[in-house]
Amino acid sequence: MFIYNDQVPLEDLGDGVSRKVMAYSDNIMTVEVHFEKGAVGPLHNHPHEQLTYVLSGKFEFTIGDETRIVSQGDTLYKEPNVMHGCVCLEPGVLLDNFTPMRKDFVGLEESYYQKQDA
Repeated sequence: MFIYNDQVPLEDLGDGVSRKVMAYSDNIMTVEVHFEKGAVGPLHNHPHEQLTYVLSGKFEFTIGDETRIVSQGDTLYKEPNVMHGCVCLEPGVLLDNFTPMRKDFVGLEESYYQKQDA
């Protein structure tokens, strides 16, 4: 299977964040997440393992009790159920990989954000 970036719609999530669900199976998912300067990825957790690769920009990330600045070329690992989030310091794009796939990103179940806000 080949997925061409220019053929995947960019979904506006609001508040300066948008994403492209690039490809997925039951076991893995790749998502491109775009941030404007000052946009926030709120603290949250989920049962998936997650790797984030910084394609561009600069971000202040919190994973668990640790907060650090990351930029292009850096990679972050988030264990299942560990709180994490970020603030975008310079406009940028993240490439997230999840295992298993995020069913909530494709409308197959309620969002983990919605569950935590309830």
